[in-house]
Amino acid sequence: MSKERNAAAERVNQNGGALSHKEIILVLVGLMAGMFLSALDQSVVGTAMRTIADDLKGLELQAWVTTAYLITSTISTPIYGKLGDIFGRRRLFLIAISIFVFGSLLSAFAGSMYELAAYRAVQGIGAGGLFSLAITILSDIAPPRERARYQGYILAVFATSSVLGPVIGGLFAGAGQILFIAGWKWIFLINVPLGAAALFLVWKFLHIPHTPVKHRIDWWGATTIIVAVVPMLLVAENGRTWGWTSTESISMYVLSVVGIIAFIISERRAGEEAILPLKLFSSRTFTLTTILGVIVGVGMFGGMMTLPLLLQIVNGVTPTQSGLLMLPMVLGMMTATMISGQVTSRTGKYKPFMVIGTGMLTLGYALMFGYKYDTPIWFLSICMVIIGMGLGQLMQTLTLAAQNSVPAKDIGVATSSTMFFRQMGGTLGVAVFVSILFNRLPDAIKAQFNTTEVKTGFGKAAAEIMGKVATGQIKANDPNVVFLKNMAADPKALGNSLNTDSSFLSGLDPRLARPFLAGFADSAVLVFESAAAVVAIAFVLSWIVKAPALRTKSAAEEKADAIANAGH
Repeated sequence: MSKERNAAAERVNQNGGALSHKEIILVLVGLMAGMFLSALDQSVVGTAMRTIADDLKGLELQAWVTTAYLITSTISTPIYGKLGDIFGRRRLFLIAISIFVFGSLLSAFAGSMYELAAYRAVQGIGAGGLFSLAITILSDIAPPRERARYQGYILAVFATSSVLGPVIGGLFAGAGQILFIAGWKWIFLINVPLGAAALFLVWKFLHIPHTPVKHRIDWWGATTIIVAVVPMLLVAENGRTWGWTSTESISMYVLSVVGIIAFIISERRAGEEAILPLKLFSSRTFTLTTILGVIVGVGMFGGMMTLPLLLQIVNGVTPTQSGLLMLPMVLGMMTATMISGQVTSRTGKYKPFMVIGTGMLTLGYALMFGYKYDTPIWFLSICMVIIGMGLGQLMQTLTLAAQNSVPAKDIGVATSSTMFFRQMGGTLGVAVFVSILFNRLPDAIKAQFNTTEVKTGFGKAAAEIMGKVATGQIKANDPNVVFLKNMAADPKALGNSLNTDSSFLSGLDPRLARPFLAGFADSAVLVFESAAAVVAIAFVLSWIVKAPALRTKSAAEEKADAIANAGH
């Protein structure tokens, strides 16, 4: 192994740090294999979480399983960036895959939701490095002008996994046992062979030179970033349950503010050694693209999480089907990524894609303002294509702009920092928009019951159903009968149950289900309006971002030049 790696590194050094197109593609194979693990896992587990929670008798604890993974993956992202600069990104990438696979193996044999949360935290430690390291390694081997088209391959991995994930998750969750092992456990066990393949591909093809950097590890930065981020993520995930102004939430706000202040102080003192060097923000381009990333993260994840819910609750499709119905967004994203990457590669222009991307994202959400419970799926698909095309232009362009705004030696930490802030924005976006959705829902359902059309239809349906019960045409355990009895007992509780379980809508007479479906659709519109307003801010900011010309050398070439110049 060492001979092959040294030979590859020697070829790179002889070429001044440059790799051929064929060599870059081989490296990409290894990168995409590692990233596919993390990308597929997130969508697979999300689809099957209900089944997993039921089997482990802990439905009320499922939020902690998600939170544990989110905390460790978010916190570890900037740490991987710095450690990659010190110890080499290839080594860190192999370690990240190994930790992820080990966490998957533990998760498969979790005996309780508490154990699963702990093991998912281990998985998250590995996942935090997979995406940020892959993008950073790509910056090492490809010049910024060429990097955009290669990033399209990487984003295609995420697009593919977002379609395959719900399908695979639904199949495993729906299977009782496979080879005498509970079906849901295979959601984690499948990562073992996939991880083994990824390790081999990375070991075989990912050969890039690394010049060791003597840095001390910023332990204070690592500690204070945990204090700053963990409370914020905890309240983001659990604020609706605790209450946003509860004692628990307020204590988290205070602790997070203390952590942020301590982190800034520690990073200022650490200087060049910092996990997140504050000097990066002296670049106006880096600062603005980071702010754009946070805003886009808020709008993107906050709005996107609503679409699968609409498909499943309002349109009544299964989680697996909703994954397939999200395909237009994926196709829009892949198409825009490929086109913007090719145009950037040929022209060197990338700022237009920030403006057009945020504009299309805003337009996609704006078109959803007229959404109703009976809006056809084809209209949703058109909106998804536009949203996907907006995202496809932004995801790689913002990262590319941030990388191009810092020196080659800071690309690792700049990339991981960009990913970190975007993920934080996405987490906060989901928390805020889920709250908007479900806080609005009771009033939206009540408003529907006050309309003449709904009142008339509901009354006629109820009379017909109870008449059939009296004549023995249907039994007392019929879903419509059970629904009417529960409605009579506590109508408010039934409306609030949409927050956690929409299964009571299955099999209902359309006239009985309409106020709930229409109320949910009306609540979703408020989310889309909020998402559009947030992304519109990013659209305005995108006009004032300065876009320096893309450098023509990769980070490895620039480092090789720097070493050569230092030698002279």
